[in-house]
Amino acid sequence: MLDRRHFTLGLTSAAFAGLALNACAPARLGGARSRMRAYGALEPDPAGLLDLPRGFSYRVISRLGDRMDDGFAVPDHADGMGCFALDGRRVALVRNHELAARHIATGPIRPAGPERPETLAAYDHVASGDILPGGTTTLIYDLAAGRVEAQYLSLVGTIRNCAGGTTPWGSWLSCEEDVSRAGAAVRRDHGWIFEVPVNRRGLADPLPLKAMGRFNHEAAAVDPRTGIVYLTEDRDDSLLYRFLPDAKGRLARGGRLQALAMRDVRHGRDSRNWAGDAMPVGGWQAVRWVDLDGTDSPDDDLRLRGHAKGAMRFARGEGIHYGDGALYFCCTSGGAAKLGQIMRYRPSRFEGQPAERDAPGALQLFVESTDPKMFNFGDNLTVAPNGHLIVCEDQYTDTVENHLRGVTPDGRLYTLGRLNLQTELAGACFSPDGSTLFVNIYAPAKTLAITGPWAAFAA
Repeated sequence: MLDRRHFTLGLTSAAFAGLALNACAPARLGGARSRMRAYGALEPDPAGLLDLPRGFSYRVISRLGDRMDDGFAVPDHADGMGCFALDGRRVALVRNHELAARHIATGPIRPAGPERPETLAAYDHVASGDILPGGTTTLIYDLAAGRVEAQYLSLVGTIRNCAGGTTPWGSWLSCEEDVSRAGAAVRRDHGWIFEVPVNRRGLADPLPLKAMGRFNHEAAAVDPRTGIVYLTEDRDDSLLYRFLPDAKGRLARGGRLQALAMRDVRHGRDSRNWAGDAMPVGGWQAVRWVDLDGTDSPDDDLRLRGHAKGAMRFARGEGIHYGDGALYFCCTSGGAAKLGQIMRYRPSRFEGQPAERDAPGALQLFVESTDPKMFNFGDNLTVAPNGHLIVCEDQYTDTVENHLRGVTPDGRLYTLGRLNLQTELAGACFSPDGSTLFVNIYAPAKTLAITGPWAAFAA
């Protein structure tokens, strides 16, 4: 029933991707306030793919099996993605492919591919000698002409590259959501982050950034002021990490890995709210960061050791995005209803410096879902030109009905799109000029370019 579709959320004055948030007391929004005209009702897609409001349209710009410029095939399981400006009309899209050893047949290098595996700069192989199919592909897209100029393999030999994040210095951080150890199945340890430069055609040097930790990585976001990288972890008992680089923009040179904890221990060490309202919606809580050691974590226990040191637990940290002074990240199964949360972190003005002890950063539970019809398992997220969050759903039910959800700066929710396939939406990101929303369909892999009247939002 409509009057039971509601969210709990809390808002204070803060910047949200260039738009100021209205100062509001924490509130529980019922159906009357949650329902919005937004961009209008969704209209059925004649192609049966993605329903959008009137005036919006999409174009499929890449799909599974397309032959790329390097002779390889577009792989399956398209997941996280980032967009970079190349010039006044062209952008580069770097797209993750969440593939494991069992997916070689739908990877970029098929068993009868054009080149032998040993000729490629790949991170790792399976026992048979085949290259592991996980990695990234890069698309060069002409916004004005609405067409792909080129697409090619840009990272290969990794496992389950789920999400990642863009950097201010022009690269994509591709994150492995897998902690396989070297042995009979694979030759090298996994669970790392790899950096893929945008200005390089072809394969990136598959160098694992080991100082950034070995764990079930999900996504990354960089604060452009400091160069600090914030990392999520897709586990039910995950942590939120930050990486303090020894040299800004030079992640391979190393640095320190830390995990977020509450400054006041009375607030507890669990944000999931599975056993009650341990973390209230809307309240800001001062944080501290605990140093982590043994970050190569051969026993996959980094999160457990971090929690033992006082770090806060989160329910499956997923997409994370930095926008004008704040970071937003999804916790897919957080909340009493286990339908998802969105957290907001406001860094200290002295973030990563000794002075942050006296002026700490703060964490807020921004949104917590109580009804699947409004928000169900938020995953990747981005910020629209009007300052709204755009969130990809990734629910796991017998009948999958995933959406693109919008969250306004004052916390109201609306539906931007509905997927009509039994799979998930992923990798949402906007072109730098704000004209186009790119999004992936996970499997069979497709990448869409969505255009429409983004400025016509109605409350």
